Amino acid sequence: MADTEVLTDRQAAEYAPTHLRFLGSHIATQLLDNGYSVRATARGRRIEELKNSYAKFGDRFQVVDVPDLATDQFPEALEGVDGLIHTAAPLADRAEPEEIFKGAVDGTLNVIRQAQKAGITRIVVTSSIVTVSTLINANPALFTDQDWYHVDPDKVLEGTNWDVYCAGKTLAERELWAFSAAHPELEITTINPPFLYGPFPEGFTQPTPDYYRLSTNIQLYRFLKPSSRFPPFPGYADVRDCAKAHILGLNSPPTSAVGRKRVVFCSPHGYDFTEILQLLAEKRPELKDRLNKEPPPKFTFDRAPIDFARIEQLVGIKKEDFRPREVTFLDAVDGLLAFEKQWAALGHELQIPDN
Repeated sequence: MADTEVLTDRQAAEYAPTHLRFLGSHIATQLLDNGYSVRATARGRRIEELKNSYAKFGDRFQVVDVPDLATDQFPEALEGVDGLIHTAAPLADRAEPEEIFKGAVDGTLNVIRQAQKAGITRIVVTSSIVTVSTLINANPALFTDQDWYHVDPDKVLEGTNWDVYCAGKTLAERELWAFSAAHPELEITTINPPFLYGPFPEGFTQPTPDYYRLSTNIQLYRFLKPSSRFPPFPGYADVRDCAKAHILGLNSPPTSAVGRKRVVFCSPHGYDFTEILQLLAEKRPELKDRLNKEPPPKFTFDRAPIDFARIEQLVGIKKEDFRPREVTFLDAVDGLLAFEKQWAALGHELQIPDN
């Protein structure tokens, strides 16, 4: 695969980098480790950060400046690219509703249209399990690639930021599949994960406590605060497993053989908040006094019921290939503690945000 070049678009928004920056870093690292050449997109200070982080890969890693994926034209960034992995989109935590929606819908469509014009046919897009269901108060028998979150097109900017995010991701993916149907030469795969947890990849720098750059690991970080909120729903995936799914998606079977390649993705292991607190108290006893003492919310499920046979068919990952729950959460916490140690050495005060 050494002669293959993949564009990974990991735009870091100034208002708040998203969990896709976290995921994108793992994707880039795994691609490079597996012999791919990678051309990433970024803007502002992230350009030099990325160059420094991946310097050891020499000219197999490039980064190009794309200020706005939703509106910019960047044909030069697509020259010589054999496959594209599109991961950039704002999450609901910090952006304004209009920005969330624009990033989800316009960003995806602009990138895919330009890839099609450039002759790139192998495309993987990070969607979200919220396009299937928000998981809040859910109790289905099975989530499949035929299920969709209901969106009222006339009310997409109403409700909370989370509502707007869910609507934006859903409409973006529906538009993506409509574009795919109009261009059957494209081999598009979407990966639809829930919250992602796990370690930070090599080269992921965090010199000051800018907590939202920790991506969705911030949800787990609140487990280490005596009084804070818990994630809105159970269901998770290890970021390394999700990154692997994206890479395997570049060479997924043809649509003509397997149908629409929409990979509803989630760990098969349960995510009970009380059990995670017990795990941390047992395996990291030095944290026991600082663990969240608030009563965790109760749910009728502790994981998303998904079709693992379909995942294996589309990207080759078997149910038993997913990392164990203990590995995911301890690796993530150890990464957070490593940053804490670094910040303390520089005199920074720890203030884990609740929102």
